[in-house]
Amino acid sequence: MIKPILIICGEPNSIFSEILIKAFRKYKNKNPIILIGSIELLKKQLQKLNFRNNLNQINFYNKKFLNIKKDKINIIDIKYNFKKPFEMISSKSNNYIRRCFDKAFQIVKKNPIKGLINGPISKKYFLGKKYYGITEYVFEKFKFKKDYSMLIYNKSLSVSPITTHIPISKIKKKLRKKDIISKALLIDQFYKKNFFKKPKLGITGLNPHCENFFEVSEEKKIIIPAIKSLRKKNIDINGPFPADTIFLKQNIKKFDVIIGMYHDQVLTPIKSIFGFNAINVTLGLPFIRISPDHGPNTEMIGKNRSNPQSLIKAISFLDKLNAS
Repeated sequence: MIKPILIICGEPNSIFSEILIKAFRKYKNKNPIILIGSIELLKKQLQKLNFRNNLNQINFYNKKFLNIKKDKINIIDIKYNFKKPFEMISSKSNNYIRRCFDKAFQIVKKNPIKGLINGPISKKYFLGKKYYGITEYVFEKFKFKKDYSMLIYNKSLSVSPITTHIPISKIKKKLRKKDIISKALLIDQFYKKNFFKKPKLGITGLNPHCENFFEVSEEKKIIIPAIKSLRKKNIDINGPFPADTIFLKQNIKKFDVIIGMYHDQVLTPIKSIFGFNAINVTLGLPFIRISPDHGPNTEMIGKNRSNPQSLIKAISFLDKLNAS
């Protein structure tokens, strides 16, 4: 049975078609790659960008992929009405993106996959106020009720925020001991299963210097009790550490993953260290889901200057995974 890497093309008015072709040119994938998106749209976009059309339409029928060709870019066609190859981002593409995800979920439920990559998506138009991020959207639509964790992965150092795409004002109320425990366990399991190693985890505090002189701190109420519970489960975790020093050069060498309390607390330093040389991995699904570390970036459309490195990292990451 073929175990492909599925790629959802995402927002049609983005740089994704450009970085997709550049990624295929620069990286020789080991596992078959199958796109889910509009073949007619991609043809027009490649023509606009002066890229050679190497697309091959395939079908998924009776739990099988039909007409796959190794020397072509295989794509399952999802119809999309458009006037120009690239237009302004709006809610017009919402139904198209939704159908791309639905097709991917249909395949995943019937055929094992190596992993799922989604192209950039406009959170403003596609998610609105219903979901914090694509991770939450995928979990609800896939009807998966278990815990999840967002891991920004780099081989040298990864990070994971306990709370994700929520306003700073809501972090304190959303921070719970059980979430720290469940997310740390997912990270530990992921490293053991895929890299055959017990990861060294560091965890930050919430407050400056891990202190709050005016009331009982979240460190004492939530974070330290979570660490104690995790150590009883034989998890290699230390902290809490002040967020302003844990990312110093001499400190990051001590950890495989640094867990933070909120999004920018750990994503700002990881991007400062590695740039876009990292990928967003969702843990907790019955399959690995990855999002390259960039958005639609409409200002760069058609300029042939977009860097495909994050997508290459995502594909090569799935190629190298030991997980089935």
